[in-house]
Amino acid sequence: MSPIRRAVIGVAPALLLVVALAGCGIDPAAPAGGNAGPAAADGAADAIASAPIDNCGTEVTVEHPAQRIIAIKSSPLELLLALGAGDRIIGSAFSDGPLPADLADEGEGIPVLSDKLPSRESVLALEPDLVFAGWESNFSTEGVGERDELQRLGVTTYVAPAACKAAGYMPDPLTFDAVFAGFEEAGRLVGERDAAADLVARQRAQLADIAPDTRDLTAVWYSSGTDQPYVGAGIGAPEMIMSAAGLSNVFADVHDTWTSTSWELVAAANPDVIVLVDAAWNTAESKIERLRSNPITAQLDAVREKRFLIVDFPATEAGIRNVDAVAALVDDLAELP
Repeated sequence: MSPIRRAVIGVAPALLLVVALAGCGIDPAAPAGGNAGPAAADGAADAIASAPIDNCGTEVTVEHPAQRIIAIKSSPLELLLALGAGDRIIGSAFSDGPLPADLADEGEGIPVLSDKLPSRESVLALEPDLVFAGWESNFSTEGVGERDELQRLGVTTYVAPAACKAAGYMPDPLTFDAVFAGFEEAGRLVGERDAAADLVARQRAQLADIAPDTRDLTAVWYSSGTDQPYVGAGIGAPEMIMSAAGLSNVFADVHDTWTSTSWELVAAANPDVIVLVDAAWNTAESKIERLRSNPITAQLDAVREKRFLIVDFPATEAGIRNVDAVAALVDDLAELP
């Protein structure tokens, strides 16, 4: 595991004392010489809530709930809206597509800083106290700025935990438990722990109610690529979603989240179904045309019989849409010839 970079932003001395005492097994809220009562329980809960978060190797201290938030990528934006923190989002950027219908009203009016990554200067001009990014690479000299630098300037930085790439931090494999833990951690960060717990409970119940397809169908998750297809591999969101839907991923033995492969290998596998990622810049329909026009894939059973399943791009990364994606795949599988 890589060393943790410490980023304690303006922690009050009293809070440091609480955390230090709690770390020694001493309840700072308990009366001297007496038994701990309700106040002690509240003090312990506060200490847990303020404990540092090890986020992809950067230590993030939660001094108080973030009030001025910039969301980079769709998955953080949608999670923040689902947690009820929309009124504290001062800007969004690098969206992967429209918001889902049930969050459209909450997201209305949030300023869009850029269709791609905003600059460091434009981010700092808004004086955020938190930048919540979907990818580690969003924090760079070419993007919103390096994490260490931003945090020295008083801006807390946070990456969706499922997007961590370093050994010991990257989920291996990604699971729904890990996705839900990310919801709860974000709830701590923005002071919406109850909302996060409710969200997790709802999604766990929804996931438990989904009956996976039982036909043991094989599938290729085709995201992008022309000469070489870019497909879902064995430890990321595509594998997690397909497995929950009852599909057997042709490339599950590749130890990565995504991988480049060849059309020849896809043809040799002759999958029962093909999952297509639909994005504004690379639509599912364009992928279907590519599969039909490519002599290597045109004769695949799934192509000839139109056994395509479509997933919106924002659902392909760990976030609040994953459970809905499983349900949609199962429903669409039931309709296939």
